Amino acid sequence: MPASPSTARAINDRLALRLLQREGPLTAGRLKELTGLSRPTVADLVERLIAADLIEVVGESGEQRRGPNAKVYGIVADLAHLAALDIRTEGVSVVVSDLLGRVLSEASVPIGDDAGTGPAVEQAVALVERTAKEAGVDRLHTVAIGAPGLIDPVTGELRNSTGLPAWHRRLVAALQERLPEARVHVENETNLAALAEQREGAAADRDTFVLLWLGHGTGAAVVLDGALRRGASGGTGEIGFLPVPGTGGLPSATGCDGGFHSLAGSAAIAELAGEHGVTGAAEGAEPVAAALVRAGTDGFLDALADRLAVGVSSVVAVLDPGCVVLGGEVGQAGGDGLAARVEQRVRRMSPLPTEVRHSVLGGGAVLRGALLTARDRAQDDLFAPR
Repeated sequence: MPASPSTARAINDRLALRLLQREGPLTAGRLKELTGLSRPTVADLVERLIAADLIEVVGESGEQRRGPNAKVYGIVADLAHLAALDIRTEGVSVVVSDLLGRVLSEASVPIGDDAGTGPAVEQAVALVERTAKEAGVDRLHTVAIGAPGLIDPVTGELRNSTGLPAWHRRLVAALQERLPEARVHVENETNLAALAEQREGAAADRDTFVLLWLGHGTGAAVVLDGALRRGASGGTGEIGFLPVPGTGGLPSATGCDGGFHSLAGSAAIAELAGEHGVTGAAEGAEPVAAALVRAGTDGFLDALADRLAVGVSSVVAVLDPGCVVLGGEVGQAGGDGLAARVEQRVRRMSPLPTEVRHSVLGGGAVLRGALLTARDRAQDDLFAPR
């Protein structure tokens, strides 16, 4: 049965909006080419979307003569405003943007271990409100949060995790209470970093890869055939708990001491650097391990690559991703040199061909991934058929 005229119009409008999301501003002629629709149909849908305040004329094409065919249409950037948060054990970073993801304001605040749950939550919420105000934004449509820990795949909520500050879980509820009109979403920080590296970073040409997060702690995100895999309990990628040789013990259900974290966490890397006489000063809130890796000697980097290869080869043996990205501040600091060392060792340990790359976005990948998620969620909501 053919679609009714109203259904066909909704489908065409949705298709055009998706293209504008993906490609950016387009002329009517280019929309016609990409959609395969007739010129009159494209003209009608452009008129409808302008009348609905969903798109607007944002310029003219230099390849066209001046006139209707030269007009370039884009999504209305101020249709909604977004906030992205990266919450760590030591503080919070916030970005406020328009619907296209263009940053309007950003800020961060440290939160000490002695702050207490209530004051810590208030500091974080106040930071979001202040950053939005500085951006001239009265109402946030969508807030996306990147947090350490497990996200329940059924409820989408941050699960209670041993070792994480209590204010992390309280913050989500507090934001929803103080911003009742906003849609608040929380996602594991490493998963968001993988999204950013896939869209804009080291894995932009891959639809299957694993991101190995190397920051204050360790983690992994698994992307297979373009889809992020979370697992039955939301715990896919908890590589810090992976039992490995050379740690003198085994991890437990409540702590990853004795697991891969004991080889590759920031404290473990700092200890290894000390054994090799390497020193370095961290910049800002980055892990001290990142500064040490940047200043690292060949001997230190070789020893670190030996450790990282243990975790990477385990991932490769189970998933065969073809590509592993060394992410986070430490992965970015290691650059091509550390990535090449790890790849050489994995090649000796596994028959499965695997390329090892370093992060392009580093620790900023979490905040960027949160912003991309907020943009996607808001556009999906605003552009859904009514």
